[in-house]
Amino acid sequence: MKKLWKNPNLYFAIGIVIMVILFISSSQTYEQQSQTDLIGKLLTGQPLKEPLGKLSFAYAGQEQSIQAVGYAKFIEFFIRKGAHFMTYFVMGGSFCIGLYLKMKHFWWGGFFAWLAATGYAGMDEFHQQLTGGRTPLFEDVMLDSMGALTAVILVLVVLVVQRKRLR
Repeated sequence: MKKLWKNPNLYFAIGIVIMVILFISSSQTYEQQSQTDLIGKLLTGQPLKEPLGKLSFAYAGQEQSIQAVGYAKFIEFFIRKGAHFMTYFVMGGSFCIGLYLKMKHFWWGGFFAWLAATGYAGMDEFHQQLTGGRTPLFEDVMLDSMGALTAVILVLVVLVVQRKRLR
């Protein structure tokens, strides 16, 4: 079992599975993916509506607030953006660990993992442009890139700490 965690192909496989999931997801229209009805049913009492009602900000030139888009869409916005960040976090971290195990040079592994995840984020937004009913956003590419970068930095910090402990 311990040998499995040292296998770079495991981490590359995790990253590729994430890429496939993202490709399938970006092939669907917004209406096919929308969970606003489910959110409305699950959160019928609209918990945290009062404190969230004070929140208002612009994302990609559009106002995001309960007043502007409604409660369910506002909650869905955070779920969607959290999913963006987390999927690229997993992808960037997986590729970083896989490249480190393969190359044994963590700075280059981290750089190329972040670059690959950011490049894929751009391609994914382009794919969304080809899909009807989707809006490709540069802001989403930046969010995805930051998710991957956060994971890469976290992996690199852990590797640096491990190296210092082994000395």
